Amino acid sequence: MDKTPAPIFRKQRPLIPSSSVAPSSSPAFGTPVHPPKPFSINAPKAAILPIILPPATLRPLAFRTFTKKHSLTLTSSALQELASFIGRHCGSGWREEGLAERVLEEVARSWKNRNGGVMVEGSSKELQDILKTLEGNMSGGKIMGQGRGLPRGDSMLEISDSDTINTRLGIRPTTLPRQDSNASFGMSGLGVQEEADDDEEASDARAWLKVIDAYDQPRLLYNVDKKHFERDTAKPSLLPPASHKTIVFRNRYHVIHQRLLRNESFQTSSVTSSRKHTLQRSLSNQQSLKITPIANLLGRHGSNHMLLGQLNILPTGDLAISDLTGTIALDLSQAVAIPEDSAWFCPGMMVLVDGVYEEEEESVGKGLSGSSGVGGTLGGRFQGFFIGQPPCEKRKSTLGISGLDGTDHDQTIGGGFGWIDFLGVGSERAVGSKMRRLERRLLQPAPEQDMPSRNRVVIIGEINLDQPRALQALRKILSLYAAEPEGTSPLTFVLAGNFTQHAVMARGGSGGSIEYKEYFDALASTFSDFPTLLQSSTFVFVPGDNDGWVSSFTGGASVPLPRKPVPEMFTSRIRRAFAAANAEAGNTGVQGSAVWTSNPSRMSLFGPNHELVLFRDDISARLRRTSVTLKRKPAAETNGAPEVDDASPDIPNDDPSASPDAEDAMEIDKPSTSTSSSIPLDIKTAQKLVKTILDQGYLSPFRQSTRPVHWDYASALHLYPLPTAMALIDTTAPPFCITYEGCHVMNPGSILVPGRKGVGRWVEYEIGRLGKLRECTL
Repeated sequence: MDKTPAPIFRKQRPLIPSSSVAPSSSPAFGTPVHPPKPFSINAPKAAILPIILPPATLRPLAFRTFTKKHSLTLTSSALQELASFIGRHCGSGWREEGLAERVLEEVARSWKNRNGGVMVEGSSKELQDILKTLEGNMSGGKIMGQGRGLPRGDSMLEISDSDTINTRLGIRPTTLPRQDSNASFGMSGLGVQEEADDDEEASDARAWLKVIDAYDQPRLLYNVDKKHFERDTAKPSLLPPASHKTIVFRNRYHVIHQRLLRNESFQTSSVTSSRKHTLQRSLSNQQSLKITPIANLLGRHGSNHMLLGQLNILPTGDLAISDLTGTIALDLSQAVAIPEDSAWFCPGMMVLVDGVYEEEEESVGKGLSGSSGVGGTLGGRFQGFFIGQPPCEKRKSTLGISGLDGTDHDQTIGGGFGWIDFLGVGSERAVGSKMRRLERRLLQPAPEQDMPSRNRVVIIGEINLDQPRALQALRKILSLYAAEPEGTSPLTFVLAGNFTQHAVMARGGSGGSIEYKEYFDALASTFSDFPTLLQSSTFVFVPGDNDGWVSSFTGGASVPLPRKPVPEMFTSRIRRAFAAANAEAGNTGVQGSAVWTSNPSRMSLFGPNHELVLFRDDISARLRRTSVTLKRKPAAETNGAPEVDDASPDIPNDDPSASPDAEDAMEIDKPSTSTSSSIPLDIKTAQKLVKTILDQGYLSPFRQSTRPVHWDYASALHLYPLPTAMALIDTTAPPFCITYEGCHVMNPGSILVPGRKGVGRWVEYEIGRLGKLRECTL
């Protein structure tokens, strides 16, 4: 006979409370110290008899939920917290009624939505916040649904037996707070309907278009210990302490270092992913590459090493390379770029250098810190023989996606950062499959081959509003699209600065801000002549270095990145033009709008499915001015840039097999008039520019003195994972459309073609495919 007394007669031992919720003087009912949250104060409360649930008893169920189902690891402290919480709030029905399983499921999903990492720790603030949120929304051991108080920021589950699960997937992304978007789009599959809303707004693809300002983008830092990206919880500032400058360098180094370690050439395992690579390695007798920290060079005179670090300039004027362990003088007099003449190498860039360490009694760095080494400048020098850019990684590899045609059945997730919400629009694992279904439904191809499609982005380069011919060219371009059949207008028009040739507000006697506003008033007058485009498209404006307010004290020089948009006081008449056009048409769905964004910024369509980076900078000229001169091979031995098949350089946009994810390293979209067997110089320059930026994975790979960066917002400049497309508006580079490692990069240049009077030029990009250069006569 079991002589164990009933729980109510046992001597109550104090429960181990969560750090965020402490029990009150009535432990029998487990009521919290503070009253329930206002939104759940009317929820029915059922008396639950708390029990002491040993963690070992809960471990099998927690293992199935967290480890097997969600690939998470529970620490002993986290298991103790969960056992205490479930015993206090679910009582003796935790197993028979399945209450514990539902709580564990909700905690696991909320943990992933908060990007908590693979390891669930009991002392973490994220877990305490999740449990605190759940406690205020539990009644009778059950979690009340979203409609009864559970915040959308934690989950979309509705577990109450009396509630119907009627959550729809057609949620308007424009109404979602940024911090909640990942959780709101995180579909759990528990009875959630797969159909989107049938209202007019959800049926328009522009309802899923979102322009993300650089100052609103999530600030992520790479955690080396967890091998995971985490949100920076510190409050950003435009005037941060000096220690934040070190954090910028450290984060850039960690992102590139972990990217290299994922590359097959740097993996030490003898097992390769394909027989083809195995055969190549055996034929070339090539061993896996290894990166040596600079501090480990001490005492290893004459040995060969490969270094990963940032190119710097010492106070003596000599070149050096730095990593997290130290700095050493660098000699590149005999160095050759690999591949030959494929990229620029400037101070401030992360580079790979292969060479020999040489100790010297009187070294370049000895005057700084001697040869003591770690954390300072090492004595001696590093003689570099080969230098190269760290190879970039395809977007699919970064997010852990494998699939050929983008359909749901072949989109499997492997290793990668698929659960990270890099832009605040939802992660690939949470919303990717749902967004692909929406895209197939809303972005249908044109019914006829010659019919223009809706899924286009028109990228117009630099528009100097103080040039009458620029406004004339813009009017001609808009008239071409306004004449297209109804319902086929492009989704978006992107217009880039500089909106004036000179920094008008920095010139004392030129009218200043009044003159600057008059230019935008003239632009508003031009827009008013095309009401159909204003009603059906989104216009995005990206500022340049000559635009206000920052140009008033820089005089058009390089301004810190990211830079804020043009102030509203100058653009009020343009906004009124859009409001008048929408009012005239009586739009009830997604109205046309003008979005003034930062430089750089991101444009997301259907969550993480399409990411378009918008960046206005004359980066090509800056690369040429600051690049390091390297040794060149004789002309007879020079192989040049990657070969291009000139027989079929253009991939038509109506070809369904044409996509940026082709296997070729770099695809060129150039004018079909080029019949020369050699690659033109302009295309070589474009290849060099694109490879340099994407391999660096950073939009400003320069020293702070060359191109300043706001330290607390530097994460907005990272190109990791690679975007699906990038609009790089650079007037010092030739216009081009190039695909490199799955990222399609486009440069329309200036709207007025230099040297050709009466010709306007822009880029038309079909979403998910390729862009093409277009021209018109004025």
